[in-house]
Amino acid sequence: MLDLLIRNCTLADGRNRQDIGIRDGRIVALEANLQADAGQTMDAAGQLVTAPFVDAHFHMDSTLSYGLPRVNQSGTLLEGIALWGELKPALAQEALVERALAYCDWAVARGLLAIRSHVDICDDRLLAVEALLHVKEKVRPYLDLQLVAFPQDGLLRSPNAMRNLVRALDMGVDVVGGIPHFERTMADGAESVRLLCELACERGLMVDMHCDETDDPLSRHIETLAYHAQRLGMQGRVTGSHLTSMHSMDNYYVSKLLPLMREAGVAAIANPLINITLQGRHDSYPKRRGMTRVPELLAAGVPVAFGHDCVMDPWYGLGSGDMLEVAHMGLHVAQMTGQEAMKQCFAAVTSTPAAILGLEAYGLAPGCRADLVLLQARDPVEAIRLRATRLAVLRGGKLIASSPPAVARLDLSGRPKTTSFQIRL
Repeated sequence: MLDLLIRNCTLADGRNRQDIGIRDGRIVALEANLQADAGQTMDAAGQLVTAPFVDAHFHMDSTLSYGLPRVNQSGTLLEGIALWGELKPALAQEALVERALAYCDWAVARGLLAIRSHVDICDDRLLAVEALLHVKEKVRPYLDLQLVAFPQDGLLRSPNAMRNLVRALDMGVDVVGGIPHFERTMADGAESVRLLCELACERGLMVDMHCDETDDPLSRHIETLAYHAQRLGMQGRVTGSHLTSMHSMDNYYVSKLLPLMREAGVAAIANPLINITLQGRHDSYPKRRGMTRVPELLAAGVPVAFGHDCVMDPWYGLGSGDMLEVAHMGLHVAQMTGQEAMKQCFAAVTSTPAAILGLEAYGLAPGCRADLVLLQARDPVEAIRLRATRLAVLRGGKLIASSPPAVARLDLSGRPKTTSFQIRL
């Protein structure tokens, strides 16, 4: 006896008319014309069913703080950093928790059930760390929150950063972070990478560094990160986030860098909405896009995920927790409009970040946790095109969010009464 049977599903790999059987919070069967009794039956009506969206790069300690202490008038990265520096002394733990929980509500409604969030450890009080550890436990029943100890002001540049980072790890933060390009010198940046990778290796933790978030083609800390990942045997546990300097690097140098990243088992995370917004600000024309070389990384065998990065904070006054919006921007910026490339962009907000985060029992197969999203779309490409409505969001086989279909009413002579913006090919 099944707890739930979802009939007539279309899957991201192209299979259709599939039935999903769920018992005790797990998928126990996935096949066409599944013959089984169930306590509850849901008809997917041929729409796309996927494992949940995953955000591989976010800043939950600053989310929904837009306008505090004032609005970023220039919209630039540096003014955003300055604003965050002004805001940090006035942060209150209760407000941090409230904003983070509100964002998690948005995430669940969007079918986003796993987030890796960087948390600033350069405030000696570690208020944000305490707040997000509390949020992590609060949301655990419905959302996986993975925290990265992030020295926003620089590991070596900020006097107590290393001590605070170790304290944060001792408190239960999951991942070692860094920001080598923000150190005072290239040498300090390289040294910070070495220290942080060795710390992570000693503790058996993963690494995720803000790496080379700059237009400077000579910012090459990703090379150092890959070197230490390989030296320490940390393949599969190290990630470079942003990597925007790769957009401006010499092609010959990149031809050597890509194989190094692959051999070192280093993954990459691009943040399309923010990279396209903050990079290239010193250019007149031609103006650089700024986002890292996603198609080239994928072709070289480097896993690439997309992150939202910011939502309504000092750096970015937009966003709503919609990873399909992120994929939509990434697809356009990277010019990934081929059929397989568009599917890779869908994977960049689902299966690829799930693998980077090391999520257990993620996916659509017997034995996987029954975390599912029913989308108002027939395939991944249509889901991205429409930023498809999340008709149903399930956690462990239980409905935790739903939305009515997006249907517009029409009053046109001789034409249909409604449209859902979908077409049948």
